[in-house]
Amino acid sequence: RPFLVKEQRNLMMAMESDDKETIERNIRQVLHNCTLTEDLVIDKLPIIDVEFYFINLRARSVGEVVQNRYRCENEVEEKVCGNLMDVELNVLEIQPDMTNVVDDVIQINDKISVKLKFPEFSILERANKFESVTDMAFDMIAESVEYIFDGEQYYYAAESEPDDIIEFIESLNQDQFNKIENFFNNLPKLNKSIEVDCKKCGFHHTIQVEGLDSFFA
Repeated sequence: RPFLVKEQRNLMMAMESDDKETIERNIRQVLHNCTLTEDLVIDKLPIIDVEFYFINLRARSVGEVVQNRYRCENEVEEKVCGNLMDVELNVLEIQPDMTNVVDDVIQINDKISVKLKFPEFSILERANKFESVTDMAFDMIAESVEYIFDGEQYYYAAESEPDDIIEFIESLNQDQFNKIENFFNNLPKLNKSIEVDCKKCGFHHTIQVEGLDSFFA
């Protein structure tokens, strides 16, 4: 079902707070509220799927067009122009960018391979609980392992302890770990290129819009 007015207001208040944890919590709550089937578990969906689902729900609930404003940073006679440019963005034109996505089966060496999956939305809820970005990254990688194959046997993450998966990751050498890291560095993402001319100085801008906070203002 579409957003209720109350839900839309809560989302806008979350946006104004500029706090990622608050924004993610409100997005999660709205999607739970608006999804009228128990077969779809929001937290188990890949982050990219949740983002795509949300912007489409937003389009059908509030409207397809988002009004954004960008400041012209072009320098004119050694001074920044500073003009505010109003831009309309149709969110239904936004599609996940899969350009740089790599194979999800990572060959560690001649025998061992690892099957990965896109990070689940539930990972974002835990992100703020970690003391360092490194700890968060290792948790994300461990949670995104589907199985490890040693050439003879499959070891499924769902049947293993999380610490065992982390121990396996920590046992890799740097080159092997870089192969896994490359998968996460090239995850699909939502982005849109916007062309706009500044009405004050005439400079032509190509603006790359990325992230949910840009798509549901």
